[in-house]
Amino acid sequence: MHSLTQSSQHYPKRPSNDVLRTVPLMGTFVTIHVVGQVAGQEEDSGQTMRNEAVDRAFDWFRRVEECCTRFEPHSEVMQLANQAGVPVQVSTILYHAVQFALAVAEESEGAFDPTVGYAMEEHGFNREYRTGQMVRTPLDSNRPVSYRDVQIDAERETITLLRPLIIDLGAVAKGLAVDLAARELQPFNNFAINAGGDLYLGGCNPSGEPWSIGIRHPRSDNELIDSLRISNRAVCTSGDYERRSSKDDGHHILDPHTGSSANGVASVTVIAPTAMLADALATAAFVLGPTAGIQLFDRLGVDGLIISPELERFATRGMSDYR
Repeated sequence: MHSLTQSSQHYPKRPSNDVLRTVPLMGTFVTIHVVGQVAGQEEDSGQTMRNEAVDRAFDWFRRVEECCTRFEPHSEVMQLANQAGVPVQVSTILYHAVQFALAVAEESEGAFDPTVGYAMEEHGFNREYRTGQMVRTPLDSNRPVSYRDVQIDAERETITLLRPLIIDLGAVAKGLAVDLAARELQPFNNFAINAGGDLYLGGCNPSGEPWSIGIRHPRSDNELIDSLRISNRAVCTSGDYERRSSKDDGHHILDPHTGSSANGVASVTVIAPTAMLADALATAAFVLGPTAGIQLFDRLGVDGLIISPELERFATRGMSDYR
């Protein structure tokens, strides 16, 4: 799980007309909280509308996972891995996820690279979270690959792998699912989605204030290193404590240029208009390191906080607006 969790909330007991549900999805627990009733609707009708919207929101997580997971041999992205060298027409979900991942890869000069799937397997990050089974994907080539080995055709929505490779969308897919879920909940204004630390906070909490969230201390499990007040923004955190390799005790954020765990950062928190952008940029900045990571945030107009292994803080100027 990512390190960003909701801090203690200082508002009254949850009203009976709120909707609050948690479901295990995409290898984590997804919690959706919709506040209050729909303006102009009778209470029973409004409650039904909220529940139906929450059902649709959770369905997006299932649909994105079916397309984008590399832990299921029959998923769309893993079927793509079996068809190197030919254009493959894919779903709009998978095409959009890959297109976005390639754009971030280009912007970060390869610090973010979605073609690290096979390297992730080699490092031991290949256990299916529901069954515990290990995923083994034989490839015809051990040559180095990069995002430049993936071609897309926007008109036909096709993806071509120029070499045998596995696309890993772990830093994109969950954010995409959060954004699609948030779209379903926008009519209700005030809501929160927490997908294992990838969050979107719409409007206000039940007391009418911005949502309060805490950023986990990267070296102390039960301590927060910062807290933020967020409204109508996504927040994502990546940390070196989240998932450890069973093979070499490295963490799951690999430097695509070296194939090893990036070690210049302890945690990265990004605040952005969308969860997909926040999630991908957190990974990119983790690899780039504090100085280049903050430069990337400034260039793309997002805010962020980077904590070094020595607990030195690097932040964009705009972070002060969220405290």
